Formats: sequence, structure tokens, C-alpha cells
Amino acid sequence: MTTPVKPLAARVPGWVKVLAAVVLLLAVLFAGLRLSVLPGLKDLFGTETEDRSGPALLESIQDISRYDAASGNFQVVVDLEKDTKFLPDAVRGSRTLYVGAGTVDAYVDLGQLDKDDVRVNDDRTSATLRLPHARLGTPALDPERSYAVSKQRGLFDRLGDLFSDNPNSEQAVQKLAVRHIGDAAKESGLTARAETNTTEMLEGLLRSLGFKEVRVGYGD
Repeated sequence: MTTPVKPLAARVPGWVKVLAAVVLLLAVLFAGLRLSVLPGLKDLFGTETEDRSGPALLESIQDISRYDAASGNFQVVVDLEKDTKFLPDAVRGSRTLYVGAGTVDAYVDLGQLDKDDVRVNDDRTSATLRLPHARLGTPALDPERSYAVSKQRGLFDRLGDLFSDNPNSEQAVQKLAVRHIGDAAKESGLTARAETNTTEMLEGLLRSLGFKEVRVGYGD
């Protein structure tokens, strides 16, 4: 009586198993990316957002002696592209189109005045003031009016975002937007407008106090 011999199963090479595992992992990752970009599908998982932030702490207080005399509203379109040598953009690279909106204040620092900068005649009818030139404040980006129009990223960049603590960071384009807004403010004549407004404010204030002649000059 003979026993049938079962054919030996073909042994699968180890590299085939590794390749299959990598393909399966990539398929899962791409499925997750597809769910994250298709509107409405990720709502099926019932995602909830809860703010667990602690209370804001007061770190310091600074006295301000400047007069904010003018404020400019600016908007800039930032087109930032990052390429990698010898690799196509579809594999490694990114391009972000970002609209940045913000404000820049122009001010006159009245805290720099000393007794020689303010001269009043004996009968207090004439006053002469010498003020420092107006300066520009730090550009402030408005998050309510700033937004990314489009983001294009290569395969490696998308995979890197999955393991990054700060995926899809817009810090680079935000810094560029702030810099361009600051440059635009320097060319806008905002400081000249601030000096004009400061002069009008001081003339009106001193005349209300009884001064008939008021002269305001600027110089550092």
C-alpha cells in the first residue's frame, strides 16, 4: 500500500516577502492620504476637536511712550518652490502658493524727548517741538486673512509629513510674507504719513491749551 507523496510547496524568497510588505505599507499610506484629501470621507470617522490649552501667562509688561500715527494694510502672494537635484518634483519637491495679509504701524517715539526738544516762550503762546523721525513697527500677519491657495508636494514629502510633528508647515511662506510686507511698507511712504498725522495731533492739542503758534520739526 503506497502513500501519495504531496508536492513540496515552492519556497518564497525572502526578498519577495519584504517587497510585498513594502507594497502593502505604501498602499495603506496612500489610502490614508486619499481619505485625508477627499472632502467628506474623513467625517465618517467622527473626528472631534477639543481645546486643552492652559491659561495664558503674563510674562512681562512694558510701558509704551510712542504715538501710533498711521497703519498700512498690505497683501502679498508668496510663491515658494523647493527642488531637489537629480529628482523629479513628483518624487521630491514642493511648491506652495500663499496669500499673506498683514499690517504695519508707523509711530513716533515721544519717550525720546528731553527738555531741549520742547521750547515754550515766556508768555506761553508759542511752542517749538523737535521729534525723532517716525519709524515702522514689526509687520503683523493676520491669520484670518492669510491662507494657502495651493500646495504641491512630492511623494517623499507627503510620506515625511505622516511622521512629522508639524505636517504641512507654513512657517517658511509666512516668514517670506512678513518680509515682503515689511519691504513694501518701507516704500509706501507710511512714515511720512505718520509724521504728518503726529504734527496735526500736536498742533490741535497745544492750540486747545492756548498756544497760538506751534512749530513741529523732525530729526534724529
